[in-house]
Parts: sequence; C-alpha cells; structure tokens
Amino acid sequence: MTTDEVRRILTQAGEKITSESRLGNNTGDQLRTAGGAILNVFDSGKVQVQGKEQERIHAVIEKASGGARPERAGNKRSVFVVYGHDQNSRDQLEAMLRRWRVEPLILDQLPTEGQTLIEKLEAAIDECDFGVVLATPDDEGHRAGRNDERAFRARQNVVLELGMLLARLGRKHVAILLKDQTNMERPSDIQGLIYIPYKDEVKEAAVPLAKAMVAEGYDIDVSRL
Repeated sequence: MTTDEVRRILTQAGEKITSESRLGNNTGDQLRTAGGAILNVFDSGKVQVQGKEQERIHAVIEKASGGARPERAGNKRSVFVVYGHDQNSRDQLEAMLRRWRVEPLILDQLPTEGQTLIEKLEAAIDECDFGVVLATPDDEGHRAGRNDERAFRARQNVVLELGMLLARLGRKHVAILLKDQTNMERPSDIQGLIYIPYKDEVKEAAVPLAKAMVAEGYDIDVSRL
C-alpha cells in the first residue's frame, strides 16, 4: 500500500491525521492520528501500526483494502541465520540479535521432526522475514590451474543457503556480514545485495544491520545496539 492509499482510507473512516513525516531512516512515511495511532507506511508497501487503538486501525485498513492486514509493530521477531565454521562469530551474532529481542533461527538448534535437511531448511526460512548470512573465511579456492588466484571464501553450504534466502525472501530481506580479511572472496556479485563488512567482532556491523532490519519492519531499540 502507498501513503496516499493509507491516508485516503483513514480520512474516509473519519480519522483525523495530525502529522505526517518521513521516517528517520528515509524508508517510508509516518502518519499520526488524533486518536494516538502511529502508522509507518514503508516504501516497500508494508504498513506497520503502533501507538493507541491498534486493533481498530487494523480493522479499518483490512476492511477498506479487501483483506490486506497491516503488521503490528514489533511482531517481526525471527531472523534466519546462516553460518559456516566461525563459531565465535555465530555466537556473537546470536547474542546481539537476542539483545535486540529478535529470535535467531539457527538450523542446528532446530528440531528435525522427521524432515530431510532441505525440508527443515525451507520450513525455517518460511518462518522468518529476514536472513543474516555470516560469510567468513572458512575455505580457500581458485580457478583450476591458477594457484596465484588463491583466496578465502565462505563454505559451500553458506553459499547455497544464501541463494535460498535470496529466492524466498528477496534481496532487501537478506544481509551478508562479510568478515573483511585479505583476499576474501564475496559469495556473489549480484547487484543490490546488502554487504556489511566487519573485521574482528560482529558488533562492528551492528548499526548498518539494525538499519537494514528496521527498514523491513523490525522494531529494534537503538539503545540495545
């Protein structure tokens, strides 16, 4: 939905809009009503409702839009985490996400429930709205016969899961935390991917990662960064 559509729906329902401004991260518009409701209308088309009278505003928008129910603020709580052999980076990322009150879904921590590995992977991704990929220098490789091109690269399972995330969630919903080492190869040259470099500690990537997640509807308290 666009801001114009949301504004029209609210006006027709008798809601008085008291202010309208761009979101601080410039990813959409924020409308405030006299009743205390706050609506974040993202440029991606998503609508998030905060403040007072959330249930009523949800019902108004759902009825007027033919069933397109907006999201509650903060109800995006899960993130799928892809990782390789760097256990320290994985643990740091998991702890950071939990501080943000976001639930990291980590494949080897999830029950199998009779699923094959690929079925378990697909089911876990479908529970999330965002994915974070740890691209760490776990493997080495080069073109056949070109030892001089030897470079660090992420493990093949990381590249595979990155591809699945991109296919199921879309580029804007996937962030790649790239451990910045000498001769570190990027997993993909696809334009528009969100690459966030860090050198030693995952916390170095905290601010740009949080901004990318907030842009997609996650409610993250900046005081927890």
